[in-house]
Amino acid sequence: MAQPTPMDEYFVHQIPELLSSVAVRNDFWRESYFFELHDPDGRGDVVFFTMARYPSRKIMDSIQMGRVAGRRFGSLLSESYGDDPHTSELPGARVEVVRPFEELRIWSDQSACAIGVDLTFRARTRPYALRRGTMRAGDDVVWDQSHILQSGHYSGTYSVGDLTREVDGWVGQRDHSWGIRDHGRCPLWMWLQIQLEDGFLGVWHWELANGARIYTDGCWAAADGSDPVPVVAFDHDMEWTGVDGGTARYGEHGETVEGLRGTTTFTLAGGGRITVEAEGNFAQPYEPFHRGGLSQMSVRTDDGRRGTAIYEVTGARHHHWFPDTVVDGVLPW
Repeated sequence: MAQPTPMDEYFVHQIPELLSSVAVRNDFWRESYFFELHDPDGRGDVVFFTMARYPSRKIMDSIQMGRVAGRRFGSLLSESYGDDPHTSELPGARVEVVRPFEELRIWSDQSACAIGVDLTFRARTRPYALRRGTMRAGDDVVWDQSHILQSGHYSGTYSVGDLTREVDGWVGQRDHSWGIRDHGRCPLWMWLQIQLEDGFLGVWHWELANGARIYTDGCWAAADGSDPVPVVAFDHDMEWTGVDGGTARYGEHGETVEGLRGTTTFTLAGGGRITVEAEGNFAQPYEPFHRGGLSQMSVRTDDGRRGTAIYEVTGARHHHWFPDTVVDGVLPW
């Protein structure tokens, strides 16, 4: 029998269940925070921090990963959350919401993690809530999730070994998502977060293995605090690159991939269009657990603005991005 938690005392319920229950019981149901910050030059350090809860397993976990001083690091903390599924903290890591959608603090203990962080995120744009997206493979739910995007400035420190670096106003991204995510069976998704001086351009985009489009949503969010403008169409013409800078084929596990480049075009509500040229390197591959990963990019828009970005290109199998991968189980089609 489910037990009430302190959060059940508040007017926050959306279904006639206690808050420790979720609408659909599924091993891949999770709620998570994702934080990203990178060196303003677009080529230096990049740090990622996550925290998630998994109701079916009653655990909380946190990932700390990235590239610091030219080396990749990563670690995972995982712990039962006991009778408190709502406090985003476990031994060695925590997320504190100081002011919702304005200020959050993230921390990880360097003695327990590959990367220690002591950072504050302060919003520079309004949050944008993506519409709910769903993907099925036969009777199985592969994806059924809601997602919030927001750009901000980071301050504080991060540490690896004897190295500690100060962060003073670095621009980056943070997300909050919840629902079912069977990562290994999504043929392709892209999560692109482009940071320009006057705001951020973001999109979340899914395709089937043959390139058929399943879901696209995103926004342009200006740094002046105005309402985000939805993305209503998205086109991409990008490719993997190898160590010599030439075009690379992903293969089974991305053995020859060193980076990413190409063009994307965002069409906004009202008819505005922004074309972005981008080139960068693989900051955090997901191998061997998943294909693809996170790339750190330098970008230029068709109206001359320059900035930096994180491009996530990942999935299970796709005619362009992952044509040679071997997938267990049934994919959506």
